[in-house]
Amino acid sequence: MTSTVPTSATAETHDAFPINGTDYVEFWVGNAKQSAVFYRAAFGFQLVGYQGPETGIRDRCSYLLVQDKLRFVLTSPLGPDGEIAEHVRRHGDGVRDIAFWVDDARAAYATAIERGAISAGEPTVTSDADGELVVAAIRTYGDTIHSLVERRGYHGLFRPGYEAVSTPFVPRGTGLMYVDHCVGNVELGKMNTWVKFYEDVLGFTNILTFDDKAISTEYSALMSKVMSNGNGRIKFPINEPAKGRKKSQIDEYLDFYHGPGVQHVAIATNDIISTVRELRSRGVEFLTVPSAYYDAVHSRVGDIDEDLGPLRELGILVDRDDEGYLLQIFTKPVQDRPTLFYEIIQRKGAKSFGAGNFKALFEAIEREQARRGNL
Repeated sequence: MTSTVPTSATAETHDAFPINGTDYVEFWVGNAKQSAVFYRAAFGFQLVGYQGPETGIRDRCSYLLVQDKLRFVLTSPLGPDGEIAEHVRRHGDGVRDIAFWVDDARAAYATAIERGAISAGEPTVTSDADGELVVAAIRTYGDTIHSLVERRGYHGLFRPGYEAVSTPFVPRGTGLMYVDHCVGNVELGKMNTWVKFYEDVLGFTNILTFDDKAISTEYSALMSKVMSNGNGRIKFPINEPAKGRKKSQIDEYLDFYHGPGVQHVAIATNDIISTVRELRSRGVEFLTVPSAYYDAVHSRVGDIDEDLGPLRELGILVDRDDEGYLLQIFTKPVQDRPTLFYEIIQRKGAKSFGAGNFKALFEAIEREQARRGNL
C-alpha cells in the first residue's frame, strides 16, 4: 500500500480544474415523495424545495432536502418512459448526479470536453426573479454524471423551477454536515481507466492506493484508488473487484446495480456518538463488528478522546494516520437492493479512509452478503 497526501497549499497551486465543493447529490428513485419522508424522519433532513406538475414540470417530481451544507435532491419519473424511469428500472434507487459548484460553468465544461470528457448536457441558462443559473454536465462511470453548477448570478432557493416548501413536519437534525467523500464501484480492470479520467479531465490526484492485499478477507478482495481535486474538497475513492475465493462486495454491487455506480456517500459529523445514537433511534441500520475488535483499539491507534464504551455499544470503528485519527461507521444498504449505503465519519486530524478497519468492515459486509445468499 502506498500513501501520499498533498498539502492544501501545494494542491491549490496546481489546481487544474477549480471546484469549490459539492453542490448537491441527486438520486433517481422509484418514489421520491416516500423517499423524502424517509430521509427526513431517519436522517434529519429538512424539505425546503419542490418541483413537479404544480410548478410546470411535466415529466418528474423532485424534492430538495437540506441539512447543514448537505443538499440532496430526490427525483422520480411521472411515467414509465424516459431516462429517469429506465435508470430506476435498471439500477433501482441510486445516485445519478454528484454536482460540482464551480465559478464558471461554461469554461469548466469547455475545459472538460477539450480534455476528453463526454457531454451529458451543454451549458444551459435558466432564470427567474432571483437571477440566472448556469448548469452543464459531463459523464463519468456507468450512468453517473457530474453537473457543473455556476451560482454567482443566482440568489434563489436552489434553481429556477423550484418552489419553497413549508411543512409542519420539521424533524430535528442529526448532526450531519457535508459530503466527506463519495465512493464509486467499477468493473474489473476499469479502475485505472477512471483514475486516468479524473487525472486527465478534472486534474485530480491519486492520493492513496490500496491493493488487494490491503483490502482482503479469507473469501474476497478489492482494489481501490482515492482521487482528490486540487483543494481537497472533493474525494472519490474508486473500487474494482479482485479475484477471491467467493464473490466480493463489489461484485455483489455490480450484479444488483447492473453496472458501475456510487457505492456509498460518506457524510461528516462533529459528534459521531450523538449522530449514530440518533440515527439508530430513528431506524437507521448499521453494520456491526465483533466486540473483540475494541480490545485492541488502544494498542492499534493509541490514545483517543472518546471512551471505548459508547464506541463498542454503537459499533463505531477507529483508525489513525500520521495526522490524527478518525471514527467511522457504515449503514446497511438503504434500499432493498444491496447497493447504496452511507458512511458516517468524524475526522480528528486524520485525512485517510480507515485502512486499519478494512478487514473488520469487509468481514461485516460479508456476513450480510452470506445472509442474502450472495457471498
